[in-house]
Amino acid sequence: MRGEDRKSGSLFSYVDLETRVPASHPLRVIRGIVNDALDGMSSDFEAAYARAGRPSIPPERLLRALLLQAFYTIRSERQLMEQLDFNLLFRWFVGLGMDDRVWDASVFCKNRDRLLEAEVSAKFLGGVIAHKKVHRLLSRDHFSVDGTLIEAWASMKSFRPKDGGEGGGAGPGPGRNQERDFHGEKRSNETHESATDTNARLYRKGRGQASKLCFMGHALMENRHGLVVDGGVTLASGTAEREAALDMIDKHRPMDAKAGKRRITLGGDKGFDVAGFVEELRKREVTPHVAVQDHLTKTGKRRKTKIDGRTTRHPGYTISQRIRKRIEEVFGWVKEVGGQAKTKFRGRDRVEASFTLALAAYDLIRLPRLLAQVPP
Repeated sequence: MRGEDRKSGSLFSYVDLETRVPASHPLRVIRGIVNDALDGMSSDFEAAYARAGRPSIPPERLLRALLLQAFYTIRSERQLMEQLDFNLLFRWFVGLGMDDRVWDASVFCKNRDRLLEAEVSAKFLGGVIAHKKVHRLLSRDHFSVDGTLIEAWASMKSFRPKDGGEGGGAGPGPGRNQERDFHGEKRSNETHESATDTNARLYRKGRGQASKLCFMGHALMENRHGLVVDGGVTLASGTAEREAALDMIDKHRPMDAKAGKRRITLGGDKGFDVAGFVEELRKREVTPHVAVQDHLTKTGKRRKTKIDGRTTRHPGYTISQRIRKRIEEVFGWVKEVGGQAKTKFRGRDRVEASFTLALAAYDLIRLPRLLAQVPP
């Protein structure tokens, strides 16, 4: 019998969001871990908000909404609010009821900016890593580190001389977006800076590559399952990756109090094969499993390296060199899916908060399958 195509409009609706989400949906596992991590940050939220005044968007709901934005590659906050208005799965994950009104996009952005200024993203990533279901998945002995470029929210036209001059490439016409010709003009971070984002730095990835205004994002990955245990953003420079690697090692190792200062390994690409960096790792009782730069210098001499047979003869070195490449999967997801290839924020602090939250989202999106494969 053919069913009738009728328009049904009930005066009352009894929709239980909890029953609409399948029990096997991956977001159920993610939401449980997220809620536990947010519960542990309650005191941080209390300190970040004033006791008087109009109530803001609950920080727990705001962070859950930002995670959804990363999970599903939602390009803008306005689109995110549209999804929250009609998507039952999104309402359930964030914690909105069927009759709850969705926030205005501008209000949501203002609350988000205030929250990200309180270093919430780094604490949230730490809460996810410290969760009892997640902590047992992590390696305590073997790690990898790397960095990636994050294009700044600033045009190359904004890169002007610091002395206030227009430079040789200034074109005619009023306004900020006038024509500019940079041909023959010498520009560097010492003499120029962006008028849009003063923290952005002119940097190129290698020879023959175009220079861009950008930041540098960093991640520390454990080698057992490829989960990120720490991350951050620095100003782009030739030494930023190595400096950030030492900082992340110093911050992460004290988390494991039972193990003490046990020797660990750190994998990295050829950019980390620098004598000063290798010596700093060995002072910290960290075995440098970095790739060796085996090439001739401009003078025709073989480049010297601190990585010798004491390190490379062990089979663990070969394993670290194979596994460390998985950190590119982290950056690939964070930049293409998480929307961090070109940041939407200005200033290093906000860019770092957004990037670190995307790293936490990467860990969370992988946990349902990992927890199903690894027995408790």
